[in-house]
Amino acid sequence: MAFIEIENMEFYAFHGCFAEEAKIGTNFRVDLRMQLDTSKAQRTDNIDDTVSYLDVYQTVKKQMAIPSHLLEHVADRIATAILDDFLSIAAVSVKVTKLNPPLGGKMYGVSLTIEKSRS
Repeated sequence: MAFIEIENMEFYAFHGCFAEEAKIGTNFRVDLRMQLDTSKAQRTDNIDDTVSYLDVYQTVKKQMAIPSHLLEHVADRIATAILDDFLSIAAVSVKVTKLNPPLGGKMYGVSLTIEKSRS
């Protein structure tokens, strides 16, 4: 097994519980860690024998475009879509970070990480 990671994907999205967040949006960061068997791709050097990073990115982008109140909901949707769309992926870890959240203090962000695997 191997791990493929796509790090620091940046999106402007409309997730949040406050009306202002849903209206004006904010910046988010998404990090993925996917577990899969890459042994065939290691031998063949052929992209068809692994997962396309571009296709995975497009799946994340599509899910980030759907407004949600909670990071928990966003992360779960991303993890579920990754497992549904890419059958070679055995497990996925998704970290969604809301940058500069409106919590009344200065901070980089708040994040949630969810892990899902095939049953």
